[in-house]
Parts: sequence; structure tokens; C-alpha cells
Amino acid sequence: MKVLVIQQRYGIGDMVILLPYIQAISKKFNTPVSLLAKESSKAFDLLAEDNHIDEIIILDKEKDGMGGFFKLSNELKKKKFDKIFIFNSSLRYNLVAKFSGIKSIHQYPLFRRNDNMVTSAKIFTESITGENVSTEPCLKINNSNNNTDKSLKHICLGISASGPTKRWDIKNYIKLSQELLKINKCKFYIAAGPNDIELIKKFKDSDIGKNCDSFEKLNIRQTLPIIKNCDLAICNDTGFAHIACALGVKTLTLFMDSPVMTYGNYSSRMSVVEPEGLKNQTVHNTLGKDSISFDTVLNKVKELLF
Repeated sequence: MKVLVIQQRYGIGDMVILLPYIQAISKKFNTPVSLLAKESSKAFDLLAEDNHIDEIIILDKEKDGMGGFFKLSNELKKKKFDKIFIFNSSLRYNLVAKFSGIKSIHQYPLFRRNDNMVTSAKIFTESITGENVSTEPCLKINNSNNNTDKSLKHICLGISASGPTKRWDIKNYIKLSQELLKINKCKFYIAAGPNDIELIKKFKDSDIGKNCDSFEKLNIRQTLPIIKNCDLAICNDTGFAHIACALGVKTLTLFMDSPVMTYGNYSSRMSVVEPEGLKNQTVHNTLGKDSISFDTVLNKVKELLF
């Protein structure tokens, strides 16, 4: 049996959060599935060692628009899928499935809007499997040798974000690291890439630069074993927070301009901090990065780390 799953969301966090449901479909039909996903989801890096995944088909710009519709349909038709599971409410993908000759089509109700991603995926998948599906994600990696210095606390700092309104000031991360070094020896891993080089430089140029390494020259797959061996991840609401959580690492995520009830409420391993005065209320356009209390973050980190 050949099974296709469509997960068309852009983000790394989206990919991680939906992973339990993709794995559950694979288990239900006792076969690895093909996954149609956007390159920005980093599915190739995240799922390279997951035996629930047979192949990843990239949903690129060439498969957009009318011409893209037929290009995608023809590509899928050649693969002769028996079943397709569509994790969205788009009529486009429903028609793609039909034009591809796939007989068994499973999808969210068409034209649904403003749903909770986790709730919708869970209800959809459980209706297929007939079983409870845990919301806890689990990234599969083989290389997780823990040769880290046990005298240190190893801390992943997710200083990046998809936009400036989702980033806690880099000065706060530096100050937080300074305070932690007063308590215990620490090694910090700056989870950010080439687009964040200025932020990385500020961290490295500070008086704790000697205590840190950065991910700027690594791809996502190369960072996974490093993150897995951390004692704690402290992150803005960014892909690295969700990766850490899915690798079994205790994660403190700072929500200041994104939906906490979707992205911060799906795993027991994730703790959250919101702007002062808010509880389970942060959404897009909260614009609360300057209202995240440093003392609240520091106290929460101490609670999780020591």
C-alpha cells in the first residue's frame, strides 16, 4: 500500500507539532508514508532518520498556480498512491488528489478557517486510527552520543525568530546567561542561523562569548544531537523550541506575538512565559516582547534547571 500525507504549512514548528499524527497514520497502515511538504519546514533534516517516512516530496513554487496544479497532479499520479491524508481544508489539494487518480481521500472538512492546528490534527487522525493519539512529538535520531561534560549545564538558547516582534532582546539573553553562570558552570549553544549573524556576534562579543558555541554554520540535522544532549532549551517561539521539545529536552518558550494555545500547549515538556498580566492569551499582534519579565524568566529557568 502506498500512502501520501500532505502537510503544507511553512514552519519548522508546524512540522514538529504535526509529526505525531503523521507517525500515527504510518503505524495504522503498517507502512512508511510519503510526505508532501514545503522546503521551509525542513522536513528533510528533521525526518531523515524516521522510519515512518518513506520519501519527502517538496512542495515548491513550480507546483503553485494553475500550471503547478497539473504539474503536481501528474507527479503524484506517476507514484500511484492508494490513500491520501490531507492535513488542511483546501479544495485545491482535494482536486489534486482526484486528478492524481487517488481513490481513498481523507481530509479535514473543506473551507474550515481559524482552527486550532493541534485539535484539528488530533481529531482527524483519531477518526482514522480509532485510537488516542498523543500530542507529544518525538523526533527520531540515531546519533545521540552524550559525550558532554557532566560538570556543566548545557543550555540551548533559541535567540532567533521569524520576525523582530517575536524576539526577546538579545541583551536579555546575555544577561540571563551571566546570571546562570553565577550559579553553575554552563555551556551555551546559540540556536540561530546565518540570517541572525548580528545577534550571534553580539552574544559572542560579550563577556560570556567564551562559554558558547553557535549553530550558524550547521544545518538543522547537524544541530539535533547537540540539542538532544542539552539540559534545557530557552527559546523565543521559534522552530528550535519545538525541536528541543520533540527531542525530549525541557523547554522554556517565550511567547510575545504568537498563539500560545496552539504552539505552547501541546507538550508536557514545554513551559511558557507570556507578557506580564497575560495567561494563555498571547496571539498574533500581541506585540509583547518588551513586557516579558526578566525576573520571571530567570526564576522559571532556575526552577527547571537546578
